[in-house]
Amino acid sequence: MTTGLIPGEQPPDPRPTGSLPQQRREPVGPAAQHDENRSRSSVITARAAASFEPVGRSVASARSFVRDTLQGWGFADVVDDAVVLTSELVTNAVVHAGTSADVLCLRSDDGVRIEVADRYPEREIPLQGTAINMGSPDREGGRGLQLCAALAGRWGVEYTPTHKTVWFQLDLPARAVGTRAAGPALPLDLLPLADGRVRVAVIQIDRTGHITAWNEDAEELFGYPAEQVTGKPLTDLAAWPHTPGTSTGIAEALRLSRWEGSYGIRAATGRVTPVYASHLRVRDTGGEPSTVCLLVRDHERAVLQTPLRVPASDTSTGAEGQSTDPFEVFIGSPAPDDLDGLLQRTVERARDMLDGDSAFLLLATDDETELEVRASTGLPSARQRFARVPVEAGPGRYGSARMPAVHDDLTAVPGAVPLLNGTGMRSVVTVPLKVEGRLTGSLGVAAEAPARYSNEEALRLQFAADRIALAVESARLGELERLRRGSLSFLVEASDLLAGTLDRDQTLALMAQMTVPTLATWCAVYTIADQASEPYLSYVLHEDEELIDGIKSLLSKVPPPDPVPTPGARVWTAPAEVAHQAALRSSMRSLGLSGSTTRQVTPGIGPTLATASAVGGETVVLPLVARNRVIGMLTLGKPTDEHFRQEILELAEDLSRRAALALDNARLYSERTAISQSLQRSLLPPGLPEIDGVEVDVIYRAAGEGNEVGGDFYDVFPIRDGAYGFAIGDVCGTGPNAAAVTGLARHALRLLAREGLSGPAVLERLNSAILDEGSRSRFLTLLYGEMRPQEDGSAELKVVCAGHPLPLRLRQDGSVEPAAEPQPLLGVIEDLELYEQSVTLDPGDVLLCVTDGVTERREGARMLGDDGLADVLTTCTGLTAGAVAARIMRAVERFASDAPSDDMAILAMRVPGPQKD
Repeated sequence: MTTGLIPGEQPPDPRPTGSLPQQRREPVGPAAQHDENRSRSSVITARAAASFEPVGRSVASARSFVRDTLQGWGFADVVDDAVVLTSELVTNAVVHAGTSADVLCLRSDDGVRIEVADRYPEREIPLQGTAINMGSPDREGGRGLQLCAALAGRWGVEYTPTHKTVWFQLDLPARAVGTRAAGPALPLDLLPLADGRVRVAVIQIDRTGHITAWNEDAEELFGYPAEQVTGKPLTDLAAWPHTPGTSTGIAEALRLSRWEGSYGIRAATGRVTPVYASHLRVRDTGGEPSTVCLLVRDHERAVLQTPLRVPASDTSTGAEGQSTDPFEVFIGSPAPDDLDGLLQRTVERARDMLDGDSAFLLLATDDETELEVRASTGLPSARQRFARVPVEAGPGRYGSARMPAVHDDLTAVPGAVPLLNGTGMRSVVTVPLKVEGRLTGSLGVAAEAPARYSNEEALRLQFAADRIALAVESARLGELERLRRGSLSFLVEASDLLAGTLDRDQTLALMAQMTVPTLATWCAVYTIADQASEPYLSYVLHEDEELIDGIKSLLSKVPPPDPVPTPGARVWTAPAEVAHQAALRSSMRSLGLSGSTTRQVTPGIGPTLATASAVGGETVVLPLVARNRVIGMLTLGKPTDEHFRQEILELAEDLSRRAALALDNARLYSERTAISQSLQRSLLPPGLPEIDGVEVDVIYRAAGEGNEVGGDFYDVFPIRDGAYGFAIGDVCGTGPNAAAVTGLARHALRLLAREGLSGPAVLERLNSAILDEGSRSRFLTLLYGEMRPQEDGSAELKVVCAGHPLPLRLRQDGSVEPAAEPQPLLGVIEDLELYEQSVTLDPGDVLLCVTDGVTERREGARMLGDDGLADVLTTCTGLTAGAVAARIMRAVERFASDAPSDDMAILAMRVPGPQKD
C-alpha cells in the first residue's frame, strides 16, 4: 500500500489528456442527482491517497486508511458511512475485478469526497432510462452502488480507457451554535449542593489539541503538575465515552464554538476521574484559535451547567402579536440537534412549566412492550438512564402509559410509577407521546408534596407532549440510523479480526477487547469444554486495568450463569448482589461494626469497594452458541446504577454469534492440531542412543504449517551386541499420507534388522511390504547401514543406498568423497537385487547423510546440489557431529529466502580423533 497526504493542495484532475472521450455513468432518480462539477466549486483543503494490491487483506487496510484519515480531519459524523462504502467499493475492485484499487480522500469545507478507482474499465454499469434495480439487499455481492445511493449525498461512476472510478460525497451535518440563558433567582435552600471548596480546572488547548495552560485547581484535581502535561495532547488524558455511530469525538468537541458534557480524565494515580466540562472556542488578537476548558467533578456539574428555563406561563404569540410555533415556544429556539439534548431540554421545560421538583421522559421500544428511561432532571439520572420498565396496558387511569394519569399520592399506590420508587416524590402527572396513534414514549413531572397536580396540569402537559412527539420520534429514528450504520462498521471490523486468528486465547482476548469499552464497562467470558463440564471463567477485562484482578476474585465466588441456549441477553443479578454484600461488609469492618472484637482484618481481603462499585450496575449474559451447542457465555457489565440501552444489547448479540463461531473454530483447530501432532510425534524415534566411540546428531524439519513429521525420516537404533543400525529415507510427497508410509518404513526396519538379516535382505523385505499397500503405496528412497565401533577408535560401516542421495565422507585433511554407490529405490519393482558396501571411518572422519530436501534447495534457477553440499562440508573439519549438522542447516536456510517447500533431514556421525594432552 502506498499513501500520500498533502494538506491544502488542490487535487489534480484524474481525467486523461488523450483525445478519447470520457464515459460517464450516473445514478438515475431524484435521490441520486450527480453534481456535474464534481464539487470542484468547493475549496479542497486536504487530500489523502493510497493504493492497495489485489489481495483480500487490502479491504481491511483500505477501511483503516479511510477511518484514520477522516478521524484525523475531525469528520467523526461521517466516518462510519465512509468506511462501509469504501469497504464495498474496494472489495469490488480487489476481489471481484481482481485489480489494484486507488483510494483518494478529498476534504472540503462542507464535507468529504472519496474516490475508488480500479483498472477494469470494461466492467461498465449499464446506462438506463429508468430507475436502476439494485437487486436484493440481502444478497452477498453487488451492494456497493446500492449503499452509495442510500448513504451518500451525491455519487457517480466515471470511465477512462484504463480506469473505472466510483466516487461518493458525504456532507457534514449542519451544527447550529446554541446559546444559554441565565436561570432565575432561587431561594437558598433550592440551590444545588457542592463541596465546601469547589475546584474548577482551567485548561487551554491550542489548535492542534495540545495543552498550553494548566491551572492550580487542575493540578489539585488530577495530580499532574503543569510542567508535566504542558505540550501533551488532551487525548492522552481524556477517557472519552464512545457508542458506535452516536458519539462525538473529542477532536470535534474541541473545535465547536461551545460544548458541554461529561467525560473522564485519567489522573496521575491511574484512575479515571469523571468530570463535567464546558468548552469555549476563542481566538487571540492575532487570529490564532484555542479552546478554554472548564472542568469540575461530575457531581458538581451544577457549577457549570446552566439549563435553559422559560416562564411557567405558556404563550403562542410573539412580542409583536405574530403567531409562533408551539414547539419553539416550549423547547426554545434554536432547538437541540441531537436526541439527548432534545430530551434533556424537554424534561427541564416540562418541570419548569408545571413548577415541579423533577421530570422524566421514557421512550418506547419498537414493539411498545417496554419503556426505556432516556432523560430526567431532579432525579438520580445516572442510575436510571436506559433502565427499562414494562408498558402496562390496563384500562384504568393509573398504571397505564398509554393515557394521561395523575397520581395525588404515590404512597397510596406504591409501584404505580417504578421510576420514582425511593426518590421521595409524592405526586406525579404522566402523559403519553404518540405519533400517528402509536405510543412512542411517556413524559412525566413529579413533586415532593402530595396533591400538586390535577387534570388541568395533565392537559397542559399533554398539549406540550403533542407538540414535541414528532420531533422526538424523528430524532430517535435519526439516532437509530446512525447507530445502525456505526454497528454495521463495527461488525465488519469485528468479523475481520475474529476471522484472522485460530488461536483460542487470542480469540478470547479479541472478544473482550471489542466489547470494552465500546459496548460495556467490563466483560467476562465463560467457556464450556463439553456437555458434561461446568462453565469456566476464562477471561476478564475492565476498562480500568487495576480492577481486573478484583473482578476475577469476585466472579470466582459467584456460581457461573446457567448455559441457557435461548438467544438474546438476559439479566444476571448475582454479581451485583455479591458486590453489594461485599461493600456492606467492608464498610461495617471499617467502622468497627462487624461484631467481632478479636478478629483482625488485613488489607486486601475480599473485593474492595472500588471493585464492588465496578460491577454493581446492570449485568447481562449472552450465550455463545456454535453448531447447535452452547460453548460459553459472554457477560457484559456496567458500574453501579448504570443500565444498557437496547440497541447496544442487540449489537452485542450480533457480536456474540460471530464470536461463538470464531471461538469454536479455534477450539476445533486446536484439537485437530493436537491430535495431528500427537500422531506425528509417535512416528519419530524416541531418542538417539549413546554409542561409545561415535558422535551422532540429527536435525529434522518437516515442511508445512503444523507438521512435525512428513515424508522424510531417520532412525538410529541398537541391533545386537556392539552393532547399531542407522537409516535416513524420503517417502514420495509430504504431509499425512507420506507420514503414514514413514511409520511403516521406520518400524519395519527395526523389526527386520533385529531378526539378524543383512542390509540388502532388510530392504528387499521392506520393498515387498510397501508394494503390499497397493494404491496407498509410495516409492521410497532409503539409505540404510549397520555400524560397529572398533577397539582401535575407528568404526566399520556396511551401507546400502537405495535411490537416496549418496552419503558423504569428510576426512581429517578436508577432502570429501561419496561413501556408497547408488542402487534402485524401493516401492517400484518387486524383484530387487541390492548389495551392501563397507566403509571404514577413521578417527576424526565424519559421515554426512541428508535427504533431497537439502540438496534440492532452490533460489530461482540455482540449486544447492551435491557439489554445493560438498563445498559446505569441506569447511567442517574438526567440528563435532552436532556442529556439522548445524552448519549444514544454516547454509541450506541461507541459500534461499523463501521457506523450505520440502522436508529436510540431516544425520551426521563422527568418530572422535585422539585426545590431545
